[in-house]
Amino acid sequence: MAEEQQSYSRGMVVVAHADDAEWGCAGTVAKWCAQGWEVVYLLCTDGSKGSSDPEVTSGQLVEIRKQEQLDAGEVLGLRQVVFLGYEDSMLEPTLELRRDIAREIRRYRPDVLICMSPQRSLNGDGYMGHPDHFAAGEAALSAVFPAARDRLTFPELLEEGLEPHHVREVWIMYGDEGADMYVDVTEHMDTAVKALEQHKTQVTEGEDAGNGMRQWRSSTGKKVGFQYAEAFKVIRLG
Repeated sequence: MAEEQQSYSRGMVVVAHADDAEWGCAGTVAKWCAQGWEVVYLLCTDGSKGSSDPEVTSGQLVEIRKQEQLDAGEVLGLRQVVFLGYEDSMLEPTLELRRDIAREIRRYRPDVLICMSPQRSLNGDGYMGHPDHFAAGEAALSAVFPAARDRLTFPELLEEGLEPHHVREVWIMYGDEGADMYVDVTEHMDTAVKALEQHKTQVTEGEDAGNGMRQWRSSTGKKVGFQYAEAFKVIRLG
């Protein structure tokens, strides 16, 4: 189905790496921000492994990718970007990660939370998925329910003054497998592409990432009659 209109005003996006959100849902985020939503990005890892450049150290890459994400957030109009700083390529859906995500859910109190899929895709398209993505997806879902909602889970969060919060909807991004909602992002593709282009370390030299993004969104949009669309699996929690 196409996107439904709801009286929501706060969103959060939980991903593994800088650039994951831009590839997965930048059009939707740009649309939310244009509508006046307060949107927060939560990045689980430090991005320290995402380069093939032999001249770049992990320490340098952490700072570069952090700035790239901040620049992308400025393009989109985000309220905040939160960096949890777990080591890139080593992410696991631990209790510590779950607690750290639940902390930010309680702090920023999103109506809708977008996250990555906890499941590996084996559709044979040349990409198996990144284990950090699955870990971030599983940890985010577990943080939404029950950790952020239940008062007695992680009582240290109460001691920090962070009251429980009930997320209304979770939208799982990436791919059309199992998608049941499509967001029309046609009017926001220029902003989404500009945000993606801020991640210069993640775009191969000579690669037209913006064109690739438009082709992907166009293919998704054709399924529901939009010029450009993003697809999600939606879980409504009441």
